Amino acid sequence: MSVSATYTVTGMTCGHCVSSVKEELGEVAGVTGVDVVLETGSVTVTSERELDRAEVVAAVSEAGYQVA
Repeated sequence: MSVSATYTVTGMTCGHCVSSVKEELGEVAGVTGVDVVLETGSVTVTSERELDRAEVVAAVSEAGYQVA
């Protein structure tokens, strides 16, 4: 079973920002995919299990950005 959730991440301004967010979210246990749209700040996380919002917020924070 695959679960997806979409978040809005603020502060991203370039491709390096996108890479940082993808890398940190990709390290969260169970995450199988991360899709980031820089222009809108939309981040869709696909995982094998339901993710706790706190896990996502912590990973995005580790990358230097914030979940709106």
